[in-house]
Amino acid sequence: MMVLLMKLPMTLQSHTITQGRDRAPARAMLKAIGFTDEDLKKPIIGIANTWIETMPCNFNLRELAEHVKAGVREAGGTPMEFNTIAISDGVTMGTEGMKASLVSRDLIADSMELVARGHMFDGIVTLVACDKTIPAGAMALLRLNVPGVVLYGGSIMPGHYHGRDLTVQDVFEAVGANAAGKISDKELLEIENAACPGAGACGGQFTANTMATVMEMIGLAPMNTAAVPQVDPRKHQVAFRCGQVVVDAVKNDRRPRSIATRKAFENAIASVAASGGSTNAVLHLLAMAREAGVELSIDDFQKISERTPLLVDLKPAGRFVAVDVDKAGGMAVIAKRLVDGGYADGSTLTVTGRTFSEEAADAKETPGQEVIRPLSNPIKSTGGLVILKGSLAPEGCVIKVTGLDRKSQRGPARVFDNEESAMQAVLGGKIVAGDIVVIRYEGPRGGPGMREMLGVTGAIVGAGLSESVALITDGRFSGATRGFMVGHVAPEAASGGPIAAVREGDTILIDIEKRSIELEISPEELTARLYSWKTPEPKYTSGVFQKYVKLVGSAARGAVTS
Repeated sequence: MMVLLMKLPMTLQSHTITQGRDRAPARAMLKAIGFTDEDLKKPIIGIANTWIETMPCNFNLRELAEHVKAGVREAGGTPMEFNTIAISDGVTMGTEGMKASLVSRDLIADSMELVARGHMFDGIVTLVACDKTIPAGAMALLRLNVPGVVLYGGSIMPGHYHGRDLTVQDVFEAVGANAAGKISDKELLEIENAACPGAGACGGQFTANTMATVMEMIGLAPMNTAAVPQVDPRKHQVAFRCGQVVVDAVKNDRRPRSIATRKAFENAIASVAASGGSTNAVLHLLAMAREAGVELSIDDFQKISERTPLLVDLKPAGRFVAVDVDKAGGMAVIAKRLVDGGYADGSTLTVTGRTFSEEAADAKETPGQEVIRPLSNPIKSTGGLVILKGSLAPEGCVIKVTGLDRKSQRGPARVFDNEESAMQAVLGGKIVAGDIVVIRYEGPRGGPGMREMLGVTGAIVGAGLSESVALITDGRFSGATRGFMVGHVAPEAASGGPIAAVREGDTILIDIEKRSIELEISPEELTARLYSWKTPEPKYTSGVFQKYVKLVGSAARGAVTS
């Protein structure tokens, strides 16, 4: 035991709580639950578990935590597990409950930070799975700058229906198809029953799998840990290894901010562009950069996406589901493509102590796989994200162009002041080809909480309107969204942004090639409309939502609370 402690680069901060005469009362309490004197001399590793029984995404994390703890003990540390919350986007989508989703990101990060500061852990494993838990775990590590690992619980397996793979995306789109009379109630129920066969996060390159990709590419997760599905027995080995890695990081004083550098953030953005990842990655990477003290702006996403080819053929716009990345050889194959093509900096450090290039070099690509394209045959020459700016969004907004062929749309605005009224219009057949649906007062402050719009976007696709209708919102989109959908419009309507001035029938022009989004009224008319605009009454006057409204900032800067 003394040999282990002598190898440590510093005095363990946990010793402030566990060692010395004056700490006898603390030791007495810890001995009450089974810890020994020898346990308390070792590095104390906090296991931040986001297990919850409200969704499949995080459902197996209790079991995985036991394997993490075994790895920690094997490596000479003492694990202490603690819990925090999670909100399911898929379950709450389209309801008032969805407003809690983005709010939960900062609350989860706060709770992890608070427990870690209170108990003075020497290292942390954040055990995460659903959309907001992943960036929240990284944000907590970057705030604390304590050696740590992000462990992703893993993707769900695909469902199967009439010979095709299903994800929850198919259920949302089936709702729209049913409303449009394209499929029967019986078929809708069959798709609902088949889509989600067990534990794991939503099964395309939606937000959870996008952010899991990000964690490996930025270096906070060991390579090839994320792609292993949650129900695969190999996940136990992955969890055990992460327990070992975090103790090694403590011994070698390998801290998150020395890993998540500016170059590492650029690698992460490149992976989102190359994999056709979720627009939510823009919000979350901006928030993580703030915690890391790294300068990053929304414009950086445009620059990096322009120079990075789209290489990974994944849903929502592609052919394959997330577990197919594992079958193709894992995230290391993506990493190797990015390094070999010069799209990522191979010199960045990872949590294992090896460089990004060293990790990527170990890639074992499955012969004949079609999921991750060769550099010589990209799906598109540029990445999946485009940042638009213009009179409608001076601070910017984002569109995912994966699977899109059309480059622009000009049309009349169909204006809705909340998601529910827009959903009713779509399901009621009141949206027609050529319309541009505008959903506002759904931003970080206006929602509050910046709801995702998968219900509406799925209904538009299901109704057969995805090739002719556009949607613009100051809210967000699910990673499962596809189509001509523009989100994160900033400034938001509740802050008096130009989207608050749009009127029914106004002409809007979205031009992807020019990276522009314009409300086609004169500057004088826009100024006059905004001058007469009045701040809406707050929707919540107490509790966590009221607190969030007072603290949250612009989506263009990550919608962080400050």
